[in-house]
Amino acid sequence: MGAWRLCVCLFLLVLPLQSQAHPQCLDFKPPFRPAEPLVFCEEYSEFGCCDSDRDLQISRRFSQIREYFDHTGFTICGRFIHSILCQNEHELGLDAVPRPGWKEEDVQKATFAKLRGMKGFQVQRTHLYDAEDANTPMRELPGLCGNYCTDYWLQCRYTLSLLIDHNQSYAIEDDRNLFCKYLELRDPDYCYPNVLSNDELNANLGNIQADPQGCIQMCLEEVANDLRNPVAMVHANDGTHRFFVAEQLGFVWTYLPNGSRIDRPFLNLTKAVLTSPWAGDERGFLCIALHPRFTELKKAYVYYSVSIKKQEKIRISEFTVTLLEVDEPASNHNGGQLLFGLDGFLYIFIGDGGKAGDPFGKFGNSQNKSTLLGKVLRIDVDRSDSGTPYSIPEDNPFVSEGSSRPEIYAYGVRNMWRCSVDRGDAVSGRGRGRIFCGDVGQNKFEEVDLIERGGNYGWRAKEGFSCYDNKLCYNSSLNDILPIYAYPHKVGKSVTGGYIYRGCQMPNLNGLYIFGDFMSGRLMSLKENPETEKWSYKEICMGNDKTCNFPKLINSYYKYIISFGEDEAGELYFLATGAASAMARAGVVYKIVDPSRRAPPGKCMFKPKQVKIKSKLIHFSPKEEFVINKKPSTTTTPLKPKPTKPSTTPHPKTPKPLTRRVPPLTTSRPSTPRPRPRIQQTTTSKPTYWTTTPKTTLNPKTDKPRRRGDKSRRRGGRKGRPRAGTVRLVSPDGNRERERGRVEIFVRGEWGTVCDDLFSIQAASVVCRQLGFPVAMRVAKRAEFGAGGAGLQIMLDDVE
Repeated sequence: MGAWRLCVCLFLLVLPLQSQAHPQCLDFKPPFRPAEPLVFCEEYSEFGCCDSDRDLQISRRFSQIREYFDHTGFTICGRFIHSILCQNEHELGLDAVPRPGWKEEDVQKATFAKLRGMKGFQVQRTHLYDAEDANTPMRELPGLCGNYCTDYWLQCRYTLSLLIDHNQSYAIEDDRNLFCKYLELRDPDYCYPNVLSNDELNANLGNIQADPQGCIQMCLEEVANDLRNPVAMVHANDGTHRFFVAEQLGFVWTYLPNGSRIDRPFLNLTKAVLTSPWAGDERGFLCIALHPRFTELKKAYVYYSVSIKKQEKIRISEFTVTLLEVDEPASNHNGGQLLFGLDGFLYIFIGDGGKAGDPFGKFGNSQNKSTLLGKVLRIDVDRSDSGTPYSIPEDNPFVSEGSSRPEIYAYGVRNMWRCSVDRGDAVSGRGRGRIFCGDVGQNKFEEVDLIERGGNYGWRAKEGFSCYDNKLCYNSSLNDILPIYAYPHKVGKSVTGGYIYRGCQMPNLNGLYIFGDFMSGRLMSLKENPETEKWSYKEICMGNDKTCNFPKLINSYYKYIISFGEDEAGELYFLATGAASAMARAGVVYKIVDPSRRAPPGKCMFKPKQVKIKSKLIHFSPKEEFVINKKPSTTTTPLKPKPTKPSTTPHPKTPKPLTRRVPPLTTSRPSTPRPRPRIQQTTTSKPTYWTTTPKTTLNPKTDKPRRRGDKSRRRGGRKGRPRAGTVRLVSPDGNRERERGRVEIFVRGEWGTVCDDLFSIQAASVVCRQLGFPVAMRVAKRAEFGAGGAGLQIMLDDVE
């Protein structure tokens, strides 16, 4: 049986603050504004789900039906037919085929059952109009209000067969109760014609939705899963519309436009990459960038951690030539971003070297232009001089300064995590080429920056808009560039930079900078005022079940937002995980979807070039629960988890996170990673989540499951249960008796890693200061915390 071809019934409405529901289009997709005003169904010209072609088809069908009427009949019934056709247009009806032995009442029952889409009959199930929920029985015609249906039955009930394309409707034509039971929608807000005259529902039509607190409501689509800390997503810009996702472990996977994944990795650097199973290890494969002429040159550039003769380094390589190596004094603040600007040069974003407060030298690495740490670099990989793997662009700002490294493009950055290039507005080109970065803060503020040639971004003198090192901060020669936005640690403690949306499918998002926070799990947005060049902030929340009630959409996600990405068409994605270990398969890639408005049909169509594949394809199977598959509900309820997942109910009290960019998990990796609670935020209040430690762990030394009574687990431990807040050092080999190691704190019945900078026992009590905790015992180095004197008392809530 052919599929029903449907036009708009009603349009998705943007909710006023008092309402939390909306009617839907017939195809269960967001509405759009037709490219040209509609002539026949003109009441849907501003916003709906009907374009000019469908409007013309409906008009022709109306003309065909009109030939069945004389003048009097058309005068009476024309308005009913017009309004119903403009809500619902189809091509093929349903016939109840009598079976042997059936009586007339059997045929009537079967016909009515088919009309209602009831279970037990083989009915073509298609996306028919239902104003409130997609899970109710399918409707062949749109829902009418009771009085309107009664008027229709009294005056024109015998025209029903003209609208549904079969002659079995006589079974209900003479019974008003059956007739209106079939046609009536009992919700007074969404039935026709009330839905068109309801001023409350039609307010702000087609605009982005927001909840009463002003939080923008979005929905998500799951596009990839089972990833181990997915750190980056890029595309080749070669017309294939495939994209590549990198895992921290060192694999890069290829995904095709149909959602399937090639089973052989595009890149495998697992033997070279330095990482560990520790939850919280910032080292590993951190970024990949493809050459702008990838189709022609087939060159990929990667940024990853290595260990050479026990010296940790960050390495930037072109396959298979190493471009650059930089010594890392600590295992954190590795930076980790590569991208090509529109000028064709490769930009490299390197952290300040780690530890707290950039304590290297008189002014720190970031203000020292003789080192590459704490910098934005720009190099030319297409030209090289005298055998070097790259050359220096002539207009780099510090080429002529003898004491400065010529690769430096900007400086004074702390640990920029995820940057992006603005494609620019599709019509005006405004913003094209701008580079946005999220710079992870020290203990008070996270910031978003616009990168400028020769710019000084202030670290360690400033953190966000605030002074960090008072002596440097009041140095008038800094002339540092302020961030476009900064937020305090009560909002989040590790910014993840995002993208300016420039895609086609969601026009309301054009120009919106969407980013997130790794620790708090917040999605956020910034919008620029073109006249003042100021940026305004709005948080992004997950829409409720009705807002996201479209096929394939979900309204929850895993908390730890690692990265953002865009596909070749400019649609926006983010990468998150429920267990931030390089060994845990808890990573998911989500596509951001605006439920308030879509582009007109056909506008965003593209035909991807075929990719030659020598390997097998792994077809995508989503694991999240679609909103549309949930049981209907008239109230907003938390997303019900699958039996294999823990409850998303937050703990009464949220403990403070224990790491700078990672969750407080055990230092051992899980043998069977367990997905963590997903976020379903609809308010701007502080989120309350806590990720618990997987119960089954691996021994870092043997890579085998630990068992009860394992001596390696007990060695060095005190008898009995440690007190909450106890601090200990653990060396890289797991020995807790060495003099230096990573710092762990016992909180809520488990040990959580703070950092692995190989601190001494004397410094162990103050390393959390960089996380913004309000407590510490004493200060080990003044340079770590700025000016203030050796007697500065810093407190740590969960540390003794």
